[in-house]
Amino acid sequence: MKAKQLYLLLFFLVCSFSFAQLTPIKNKTDYPFWINLPNNSRENEKQPLLIFLHGKSLSGTDLNRVKRYGVLRAMDKGRDIPGIVVAPQLAKGNWNPDKVLEILEYVKKNYNVDESRIYVCGMSLGGYGTLHFAGKYADKITAAVAICGGGNANDGCNLSTIPLWIQHGDVDYIVPMSESKKVVDAIKKCDQNADVTFTIIKGGNHGNVERLFHEDAIYDWLFKQKRK
Repeated sequence: MKAKQLYLLLFFLVCSFSFAQLTPIKNKTDYPFWINLPNNSRENEKQPLLIFLHGKSLSGTDLNRVKRYGVLRAMDKGRDIPGIVVAPQLAKGNWNPDKVLEILEYVKKNYNVDESRIYVCGMSLGGYGTLHFAGKYADKITAAVAICGGGNANDGCNLSTIPLWIQHGDVDYIVPMSESKKVVDAIKKCDQNADVTFTIIKGGNHGNVERLFHEDAIYDWLFKQKRK
């Protein structure tokens, strides 16, 4: 076997191993989605759940696009996520909180989810989707991370009831940092002691903040949160 052929074989084997438990779920909910079960999961053991909402560039009808960046991309690079991972795909437009809830309820019904540890994260359009979902259904989730997105100021009081980490680059010319700041201000206006962290990423633009999904911080922060 030639060296190039051997390399390609090894590449496909590694990719297959990386997503060994990644399964597409279609025609069960309005949004199709990927689901991945943790490697150490045991029968009847309740698992935390992480929902990842992608940005506009991954929208469409090819579910494989969702692997291009974010949580699934980090997993493909070898990151082990200590829970069930769900990554839906939006065909077009904006994320609909009711349709995200439909996926959450489907997964809770069909998999062994620890309902005290349900997390949502997203970037760009997915950051908006995360805060829109958390703003409408704060009682359904434990904590959320929104990166380079924004939200509705009117959701400030609902958002103040759960731990939030909102992050935005200071040189983002696609979605201005003011979009995140107005949500943080609305949360603080409702409850000055709300558990919201606003991180300004120095030198962060709309694309390079994707690196956050490849680092420990957001996962360490999310998975330590537990709803009483």
